[in-house]
Amino acid sequence: MIHSLFLINCSGDIFLEKHWKSVVSQSVCDYFFEAQEKAADVENVPPVISTPHHYLISIYRDKLFFVSVIQTEVPPLFVIEFLHRVADTFQDYFGECSEAAIKDNVVIVYELLEEMLDNGFPLATESNILKELIKPPTILRSVVNSITGSSNVGDTLPTGQLSNIPWRRAGVKYTNNEAYFDVVEEIDAIIDKSGSTVFAEIQGVIDACIKLSGMPDLSLSFMNPRLLDDVSFHPCIRFKRWESERVLSFIPPDGNFRLISYRVSSQNLVAIPVYVKHSISFKENSSCGRFDITIGPKQNMGKTIEGITVTVHMPKVVLNMNLTPTQGSYTFDPVTKVLTWDVGKITPQKLPSLKGLVNLQSGAPKPEENPSLNIQFKIQQLAISGLKVNRLDMYGEKYKPFKGVKYVTKAGKFQEDLEVISSIGGHQLEAAHFNSKGRGYSVNLSPKTSELVSASRKLS
Repeated sequence: MIHSLFLINCSGDIFLEKHWKSVVSQSVCDYFFEAQEKAADVENVPPVISTPHHYLISIYRDKLFFVSVIQTEVPPLFVIEFLHRVADTFQDYFGECSEAAIKDNVVIVYELLEEMLDNGFPLATESNILKELIKPPTILRSVVNSITGSSNVGDTLPTGQLSNIPWRRAGVKYTNNEAYFDVVEEIDAIIDKSGSTVFAEIQGVIDACIKLSGMPDLSLSFMNPRLLDDVSFHPCIRFKRWESERVLSFIPPDGNFRLISYRVSSQNLVAIPVYVKHSISFKENSSCGRFDITIGPKQNMGKTIEGITVTVHMPKVVLNMNLTPTQGSYTFDPVTKVLTWDVGKITPQKLPSLKGLVNLQSGAPKPEENPSLNIQFKIQQLAISGLKVNRLDMYGEKYKPFKGVKYVTKAGKFQEDLEVISSIGGHQLEAAHFNSKGRGYSVNLSPKTSELVSASRKLS
């Protein structure tokens, strides 16, 4: 299925490659580099690229591109899921999935790739099985291996690989038995200029960290499970019981894993926690403009909105920006033309704003490209969908474990594209659309703008 794998950093350097069949030249990545240059952002690189003799299927994780080379037609989502499993395995083994960590553990990386893929087809992708096959790196193990010349590869076949529960190893023992669940939700939305919601949905996951002795059988129930749409399950979950009772019943893997991922698509259940007021204007035949952004909480949910960062991709003709923030700090990169405003927490008593002048290249025409605005934020101890865990029951073992649940709400891809406001004879052209992951847009024209557009149509 997968012929070769290339790991590429943000600079475009191929720092690791793995071939399962014949060697594929690095020149095949030129098609990927061309698509990367055309994309405005790294996240907008097409995940599937067709070449004359191959297909390139890629993901972007932790500032790295995982690019797989396929010679025959395969389900792209199957390959994408496997690439995410590879990145998750590196994260689990090395603590981070970064270029430095991969280079420092390059031998273990190749050993993992050999076990995860057999002749191009996925073989062992469960973390528990891999950790019995290939021991995770430690300082002591590295010293012993360097002295004795041994490797991290285990001598025996993993016990779970031959059982009907391959995701859990046998003989697990802990002094402290604990079960933690993190409910993490991200909001995607399309908001029109008046502030009404055109489209909104929540992408959520429940990540688990299970450290329980023996072979426990867990049941996790929710207050309102009917909220969840398009639920994707870990293989350990018994699907029939979820269908009949809306209860998650499973024998968990040992350690960290993703229990489920889900979507909440009903718009009346999605609350948009923040709003942004903006005004970006450029005068005709002038080398300067005005910039004004204010951000605030849309409704009081009893939780503090923190970690707010606003990123604005300014037009290429912008030289620099002289701004004054009422809260936080800002930076402007004159090379990439990216303005980053680190707001921090929002206090409803005094809304943070960023105002000032924009300097353009002398003699340059009014910017035609639309600035885009991205917002990131985080709300602790809140699931914006209203999902709540009811209880966790354990069967098959006699001890009482410690249980914990944490809720986090984050911004998904809040992207707002603004058309430049031009001053023409006292009238202002105003149009804006709020775009989330390219799903759509809305345009609102002020009454003056509508009159001006009608007049221009008559003249034309």
